[in-house]
Amino acid sequence: MPNAWDAGSAVILVEAGFAAIATTSAGIAFSMGKGDHTLPDGAPAVSREDMFARIQEITAASAVPVNGDLEDGYGEPPDEVAKTIRLAIDAGLAGGNIEDYNGRELYDEALSVERIVAAKEAAGPNFVLTARTDGQLLKQPTPLADSIRRANLYAEAGADCLYVPGVNDLAAIRSLVAEIDGPLNVVLGLGASGLTTHDLFDAGVTRISLGGSIARAALGFVRNAAQEIQTAGTITFAADQIPQGELNALFARHRLPPAEQ
Repeated sequence: MPNAWDAGSAVILVEAGFAAIATTSAGIAFSMGKGDHTLPDGAPAVSREDMFARIQEITAASAVPVNGDLEDGYGEPPDEVAKTIRLAIDAGLAGGNIEDYNGRELYDEALSVERIVAAKEAAGPNFVLTARTDGQLLKQPTPLADSIRRANLYAEAGADCLYVPGVNDLAAIRSLVAEIDGPLNVVLGLGASGLTTHDLFDAGVTRISLGGSIARAALGFVRNAAQEIQTAGTITFAADQIPQGELNALFARHRLPPAEQ
């Protein structure tokens, strides 16, 4: 389930044959020239309104279900989380993640459960609610057992899928699969890891996402291209571009009504 940051990237990912895609709050923020998640003091963040405007562009461009990166639900109170879920459904999302981290620390465990309960009530039966616990991403990660306990509490609260980002060790991932009572999402692309999608599926992982890794790689390509022009004066990077005619044909074909495709 790779993550798109705008309509164009969504179309390309869908064209590649994925059955579902996701949004990336990081990729969307970076495309707006803003930071994501843990921000330096005073750094601009993406508002819920701006995030959903972009999400709606992505869902409108996608012919497959889209899962939304909904961060912490854009507010601590459970009713704010419920509001975010209702906005997600209105924006055309088929599912979404709710984190238990506010950018500084994990929410209190009991409150985190209340937030998932409120999210599930707002989601109803046709929206795939993923509960994400971020203890493994802290500067001092919590014990893995704590993340497992939280994930199971969120499953009991109604979450359809559980998500513990920051675990890159295959043995630890197998422990998550064995000890979490529900489908597990694992993210590839956070930190150094030699794991493959095949490794994860063989370990029993249900769903794999990529977070902002494709978006960050795309921006890395832009920076490398700029540095090549500035230093060497060459444009060897242009050999990797998708031809304009191919892109025009792709987006034109995508915009045709379904009956005409």
